[in-house]
Amino acid sequence: MSMPYLAQADQQETLEWLHGGTFSVLLDGQATDGQLTVGRFRVTKGEAPPFHLHTREDEVFLLIQGSALLWVGDEQMELSDGGIVYLPRNVPHGYRITSDTADLLMITTPSGIEGMFRHAGRDVTTDRPNGFEISNDVLAEAADLYGQVIVGPPR
Repeated sequence: MSMPYLAQADQQETLEWLHGGTFSVLLDGQATDGQLTVGRFRVTKGEAPPFHLHTREDEVFLLIQGSALLWVGDEQMELSDGGIVYLPRNVPHGYRITSDTADLLMITTPSGIEGMFRHAGRDVTTDRPNGFEISNDVLAEAADLYGQVIVGPPR
């Protein structure tokens, strides 16, 4: 049985992510006995991960604030404040932020995807190396290690 878990904002791990945005690990597999991961992105206009799919987990993506274009398979749609989407595993998807800033909540089940963010990202509480960026090679390596498949460039 899982134990209740509480982490205040100042106790949550925050990683520098793509395009200088951040990804905060709100709940990980250790906190949820492997059941789910909850993370929060704070990003700016143009942020777009590669077109990808998850082989191990299903994803729920909630756009708390902002706007984005979302691609699921061959379909394109718009997502705005409060919009939510369910992305089953093995369904290719991607997004591009169209607002100046965006606040996104990601929930995946089961947990594990947080390892990819930790592998490629950088803990914001540590000194930032000069020229830090998440290269395509590092992102591909992290994706491969944690069951993500990059199927194309950002859209």
